[in-house]
Amino acid sequence: MIDFQAYLLSGWQIFLILLGVLLAGLTSSHAVMYKRDARSALLWVAFIWFLPIAGSLLYAVLGVNRVRRRAIILRGDIQPITSSPTVAPGDPDHLESAFGEELDQWRPHFHALRQITSRPLLPGNSMEVLINGEEAYPAMMHAIDQAEETVGFASYIFDHCPVGIEFMEAFRRARSRGVQVRVLVDSTGSKYSWPTIFKALREAGIPCAKFLPFSAIKRPLTLNLHNHRKLLTVDGRIGFTGGMNIRQGHLTQSGEKNPVQDLQFKLTGPVVAHMQEAFVNDWYFSSHETLSEDLWFPPLGQTGEVYARGITDGPDEDLDKLLWALLSACHSARQSIHIMTPYFLPDPSLISALCLAAMRGVEVHILLPEKNNLPFVQWATHAMLWQVLVKGCRVWESPPPFDHGKLMLVDGHWALVGSANWDPRSLRLNFEFNVECYHPEIVRHLESVLAGKIKQSREVTLQDMDARSIPVRIRDGLMRLATPYL
Repeated sequence: MIDFQAYLLSGWQIFLILLGVLLAGLTSSHAVMYKRDARSALLWVAFIWFLPIAGSLLYAVLGVNRVRRRAIILRGDIQPITSSPTVAPGDPDHLESAFGEELDQWRPHFHALRQITSRPLLPGNSMEVLINGEEAYPAMMHAIDQAEETVGFASYIFDHCPVGIEFMEAFRRARSRGVQVRVLVDSTGSKYSWPTIFKALREAGIPCAKFLPFSAIKRPLTLNLHNHRKLLTVDGRIGFTGGMNIRQGHLTQSGEKNPVQDLQFKLTGPVVAHMQEAFVNDWYFSSHETLSEDLWFPPLGQTGEVYARGITDGPDEDLDKLLWALLSACHSARQSIHIMTPYFLPDPSLISALCLAAMRGVEVHILLPEKNNLPFVQWATHAMLWQVLVKGCRVWESPPPFDHGKLMLVDGHWALVGSANWDPRSLRLNFEFNVECYHPEIVRHLESVLAGKIKQSREVTLQDMDARSIPVRIRDGLMRLATPYL
């Protein structure tokens, strides 16, 4: 006799089945409606229905663009602080004297960036290139020691190390002179050293804040949100930005086990207001303190001949601004595109732009580290390098020490510098700050820096990539699948 009672489902089993079907229906519908890539949408739908509850939860965490939505929610009704330029913005229609024959080439790009960033291209700036901590740190601390009214500092990493203590003492000295000092450090980046720098900063009486401290209960989705910007503003007149954190390892001659090369840039002139905007908005977001515009935004006169514009990027209202800037620069190139980045995992649109430039006859050179500090990123990079190599782009890998510098140079006239890497984390998840500048002399100097590094590097060929063993290629390919999360 068949015992039908054994085949009856319990109330909990029925509940779980109905919950799984409901969640799968909701999340797969979301994927179908909002995923930009049809293949991605199809894969997610299959995964969701194969694992109804687990698949739906994973989609909610990894598949939905919740980072952007969450960032907007966190910012709430905050109205961004903006400055009014004290010099006439550089209107591309009236720049013939400055740009000469190149104006026709760059006019569409400058117009596009004005629409993308909502910021004007500003004339009258100066820029100084600082190589490694040996040049950057003394210049930054000297500026802090000369401060009279304000010092704003933001960094992804601020280690509790000898260099970190030196900066903290410089902030303390400025504060003792009556200077308003504010220090902002990313919550995740602050944990690269232990104890963190925050206890020392507070004991020294320096106002400081963490950018988006993670909370598993209150803010579980902020784990992926990082302030990767590196900004130092002094009296609203001097600014420093680039890729350099505050770490002992950036002093390449200090005897550290794993030194790091990097680039930092000192700027003066009207573009410093763009840097100050980024800092005071991030500070308000993190501390809810409004910084006085009269004090933090002084009138700025012209100090040089560099045309420059600040570009903020992040998973909020600034989403994709940097991606569009990179694409516009690639499409504007006629002779050369030179890129230096520690992490090279561009999305398909950037790969297409670089390949198309190479096929148009543009010289595309890409410099990467030979030994990355994140091996799995390098594996993923090797899995996709063939896509640019096969179309004529040339790639080099520079010998140790690890080079954390970030540059994009176009046609010997235009440069992009700042904190962002060519990877999904910088272009989709991080809050970044970059500066585009137009000045042939500065760009030629940066090209000479890059050429010196390439001279010491090994060129990577398509044959090198094809020569990888099957196990290595499988390993690299698997890491490439995780590209959006690296």
